[in-house]
Amino acid sequence: MPFVNNEGVKIHYEVEGEGLPLVLQHGFTGSLERWRAPGYLDALRHEYQLVLVDARGHGASDKPYEPEEYDFRLMADDVIAVLDVLGISKAHFWGYSMGGRIGFFLATHSADRFHSFVLGGVSPLFRREERRDIEPAFEAMKAGGMEGYLVSVEQSAGPLPHEDKQRMLANDPEALVAVWEAMNRLRSLRNRLQSIPVPCLLYVGEDDPRFAGAKEAVGSIPRATFFSLPGINHRQGMARSDLVLPRVKAFLRKVRVAAA
Repeated sequence: MPFVNNEGVKIHYEVEGEGLPLVLQHGFTGSLERWRAPGYLDALRHEYQLVLVDARGHGASDKPYEPEEYDFRLMADDVIAVLDVLGISKAHFWGYSMGGRIGFFLATHSADRFHSFVLGGVSPLFRREERRDIEPAFEAMKAGGMEGYLVSVEQSAGPLPHEDKQRMLANDPEALVAVWEAMNRLRSLRNRLQSIPVPCLLYVGEDDPRFAGAKEAVGSIPRATFFSLPGINHRQGMARSDLVLPRVKAFLRKVRVAAA
């Protein structure tokens, strides 16, 4: 199981496929395994060298309990550390939800390491109301651990597949509390969006509280495009790979042609 040590925190990663490097970064409570079940890996591994990263606090990576350890610049640096150990000078990046937050920090601080960014289910404005869909589940986590979190999620979103439940229950709730506190400290990146020099694709479900912020922000990113998912909420925005993959693959191919 490969790891890279970033200032004392071990970050787990895996590599699959062949082609241009593409980093895949999962969301809150997930792991790199989250990209498998919806079919993302099968659809991408024949065109890209997929670099899957377990964010700190998740999966097989280390799980500090201090919110300071989840500063999003540190989480972005974890991705750079993985690229460095693999000898990859430049890659594409795709992140969803929390993974998209990490992506925005990479885009505004380390864009020279990336050809493009795909940022799903996320707004760079980081408004509190954009998290209203997950706050009840998080409060349930603080009171009842991952079991309480799972009950709350299923009450609002309906039953989850067995594998998703098992992955969710495997999380360390104390680490996730620290991640959540770090996310609540985020401030808007609005003033940095105009500095992003590479192509970006943003997408959000229209029933996702992050939709308005993402749609507003895309106008400030010089080379950004946007698509929406009608009738889709935050969790469905990851699950519905049938709706997302064709648009993302077309974007990545266009970027490759433009760079050739």
